[in-house]
Amino acid sequence: MAFEDDDNARYLVVMNHEEQYSIWPEEMAPPPAGWQTVGKSGTKKECLDYIEEVWTDMRPLSLRLKMKEMAARGE
Repeated sequence: MAFEDDDNARYLVVMNHEEQYSIWPEEMAPPPAGWQTVGKSGTKKECLDYIEEVWTDMRPLSLRLKMKEMAARGE
């Protein structure tokens, strides 16, 4: 059985510098370069439910900041 098919597998919620979320197998910690844990772990469902709750704006951080800057300049 593949790790991702194991309902009892544990995952970490991770986030990159653009504030995009993903999950990473807890047993494979640490997460890959460019990703950091956010303090949430659990089953795949628990982690995905958490991400759905907190990741309310799918745009990358750099895009959100650029749009905010353009709005401030009246563009």
